[in-house]
Amino acid sequence: MTILSNKVTNMQESATLAMARKSRELISKGKDIINLSLGEPDFNTPDFIKEAAKKAIDNNFSKYTPVAGYNDLLNVIVKKFKRDNNLTYEAKQIVCSTGAKQSIAQLLLVLLNSGDEVILPAPYWVSYYQMIQLADGKAKTINTDIENNFKITAKQLEESISNKTKVFLFSSPCNPTGSVYSKEELLELSKVFAKHKDIIIISDEIYEHINFTKSHFSIGSIDKVKDQVVTVNGLSKGYAMTGWRFGYLGAPDKIASACIKMQGQITSATCSITQRAAITALSTPPSKTQYMRTEFIERRNLVLQLLSEINGLNLNKPQGAFYIFPNVKSFIGKSVNGLKIRNSSDLAMFLLTDAGVSVVAGSAFGTENYIRISYAASKEQLISACKLIKISLGKIK
Repeated sequence: MTILSNKVTNMQESATLAMARKSRELISKGKDIINLSLGEPDFNTPDFIKEAAKKAIDNNFSKYTPVAGYNDLLNVIVKKFKRDNNLTYEAKQIVCSTGAKQSIAQLLLVLLNSGDEVILPAPYWVSYYQMIQLADGKAKTINTDIENNFKITAKQLEESISNKTKVFLFSSPCNPTGSVYSKEELLELSKVFAKHKDIIIISDEIYEHINFTKSHFSIGSIDKVKDQVVTVNGLSKGYAMTGWRFGYLGAPDKIASACIKMQGQITSATCSITQRAAITALSTPPSKTQYMRTEFIERRNLVLQLLSEINGLNLNKPQGAFYIFPNVKSFIGKSVNGLKIRNSSDLAMFLLTDAGVSVVAGSAFGTENYIRISYAASKEQLISACKLIKISLGKIK
């Protein structure tokens, strides 16, 4: 008898966390590493949010809360959804969790039966695929590439739907590509979904406030599909609150109730102090934290300029998040110092050991021949990292 379950044995470690772990190991051995593998803002949590948390501690918000979250928090999220996204929810349709990651995992667990299909535009966030497998579902990917800015078409979507399709899962702005679906593009996709009313659309909008287009558009605001949409968001990216662990969703009644039921048996509610801080964060106009977005735009432009000077990289201009996802196919199959670069994983490992720069292989996101570079780091670090990457890639022949 084996000790571990097949579910956990077959589950892969998160590639982003694995690269961060390898970076820490090298740092502990005295090697200088610039970590561009994690999707974590390098800003500190804004002071006005920290003050709200301190006040909550002083006011003894230290007891169990309702599983879905404090009632006043749920109502704040209802108002936020209406204010920023033109989404209409009731408080009973909101569920707060320990990060958007938990929100998505619970959604898949309450929606999928064995063999149900989830359509995933690729590249996709590393954890989506593993979550689908954990829920006994089957991922069905739609491949995209840099020429179309990593976005699917309505035709591709229609051709991917089968009688087993239960869920469509995507992010916009996207991790790992930074691509953003426009209102017009989402309207075209919604025409397909409107013909398949049994499909649930999970819209991961965690990078909503790191959107470089004129405005963020939520697919759930489209009347013809709004009853099919679950909107997921959180505080980690736009508010620099990764360690606070707070995510939330708005969903049709039955789905929200199922998530509460499951969460009640797993983690119960998320941290009471984080919830009080979330009230302040989400009650505040997004303009209060737009200085981070402005800085990320500057960093994107800086990194694109520096990477464009490297022969062999194929780049596009991402419209959100804080990632560059260059095509590195010209380096695959070549060698350096007797080492064959067989795939993007080999290339990422080479850059870590030779350049001292940590990036993530595109294969982790379901797309070979690419790497993900995070620019959630200081400009000084980004300049140094790009110089080191250029030197190392120049060695590959």
